[in-house]
Amino acid sequence: MQMSFGELELANRVRRDSTLMKVNALINWGVLRPEFRGIYKRDLSNGGGQEPFDCVMMFKAVLLGQWHGLSDPKLEEALIVRLDFMQFCGMNLEDPIPDATTLCRFRNRLVKAGLLDKLLAKINAQIQAHGLMVMHATGAVIDATLIESAARPNKTVTIEVDTSGREVVFEDGSSPGIVYEEKLSADADATWLKKGKRSHFGYRSYAVVDEDDGYVRGMHTAPANESEMNHFQTAIKSAHIEASRVYADKGSASAANRQWLRAKKIKSAIMHRAVKNKPLTTRQKLANRLISKKRYIVEQCFGTGKRLFGMGRASYFGSVKVNAQMLLKSICMNLTKAANKMEVVIFPRDRSIC
Repeated sequence: MQMSFGELELANRVRRDSTLMKVNALINWGVLRPEFRGIYKRDLSNGGGQEPFDCVMMFKAVLLGQWHGLSDPKLEEALIVRLDFMQFCGMNLEDPIPDATTLCRFRNRLVKAGLLDKLLAKINAQIQAHGLMVMHATGAVIDATLIESAARPNKTVTIEVDTSGREVVFEDGSSPGIVYEEKLSADADATWLKKGKRSHFGYRSYAVVDEDDGYVRGMHTAPANESEMNHFQTAIKSAHIEASRVYADKGSASAANRQWLRAKKIKSAIMHRAVKNKPLTTRQKLANRLISKKRYIVEQCFGTGKRLFGMGRASYFGSVKVNAQMLLKSICMNLTKAANKMEVVIFPRDRSIC
């Protein structure tokens, strides 16, 4: 399909060597279209209602929102004024722009349909086809990071006072202190977790990355206070990766997890944890040091996600929606990593970018 004069002018005004344009040229977005089939259910009995926006365009717009940490209203505004956003989404200057409510509803449809795991796998497959990601990873690395909730629990502070209004102090000089009466939070799935001297309210997100380049292959999210070892198997199952070995820290150390890996004929590289009256042997300490040298790549992934993509704080309530946010940001990270590896970009001139 030939490009219109408006499309050509828009393309000429956008830097072709930018990360966004590299990503747009790298991925054949049309391949994803069948995944969106049935996401809109129109009632044909009364005329079918308003024609929905193109699903591929909407998905790319939702990606941009996570890529740049934009709320739905800010994303709507950016789609109106930013030429690179228009070019990425395949829109012209005269095309209608989806409003904030439409963007929000489409994202919720993606979450409800459970499509984001499949979309991550499909995009990873295209990156692999370009030779920018290994197809058969030598190993998988799993770790968890804390995600701050978008809400805070409501608390009422009660201080014990006497009839004169002064705080009660006992004869030995001690005070009963402050009693917190905790109410329900708006984010029902988020929980408190004390790590060191700090308390965190939110979630744990488990990322599975490949040992070779650190591309995210799977993401799983659970309340913060739930044990890492109980979510190890679920997190591995969520990853679309065939690895001969799995690396994990002490939080995943359990006989059940090691046995589960052996049953799947996967070598266990889970760090050893000392228990009471049973210190680590010299061999176990050496194994831990060797595993630590491999695990840096998942820490690097979390660092990049939090620094560049705002992965440290949730934007939505509930484990399902927070996990969807982490999956979207994982797609953005993988695409950015792939774009940084690209040397030559060929931009199509005889057809639409989409």
